[in-house]
Amino acid sequence: MAKEEKKEEKKIIVDEDWKQEAQKEKEILAAEGKAEKKETPEEEEKSERGPLPKGDLAALISMLVTQAFYALGAIKFEGQEKEPDLELARYNIDMLETLHEKTKGNLSENEEKVLGNTLNEIRMAYVKISEQPS
Repeated sequence: MAKEEKKEEKKIIVDEDWKQEAQKEKEILAAEGKAEKKETPEEEEKSERGPLPKGDLAALISMLVTQAFYALGAIKFEGQEKEPDLELARYNIDMLETLHEKTKGNLSENEEKVLGNTLNEIRMAYVKISEQPS
């Protein structure tokens, strides 16, 4: 009778160990499932902003101009006050000028107009903001 009790105890221990292992595996799988279903920060941002535009010359120009305007302080975010960073703005304008010089003769008429007009506008904004007293 004592041997039977020991065997049953062993079975109970084995069964309890098995149950604990199964529960751990179940929790791990559930956590992995949640992690898979949960969007990464990049996916969340992508779903909030919508699809990205086509990567073309106009998008590149727009990106550089936006950075220049932001550096000039012409683009502000709510609750954010900062002084214009003329050096950073000048850098972005220089990048646009380099792009304009290096693509001469390789742009369509429309692309040439967009880049030329954009450069003129950002240069004028730079002069206007740089002449303002600090």
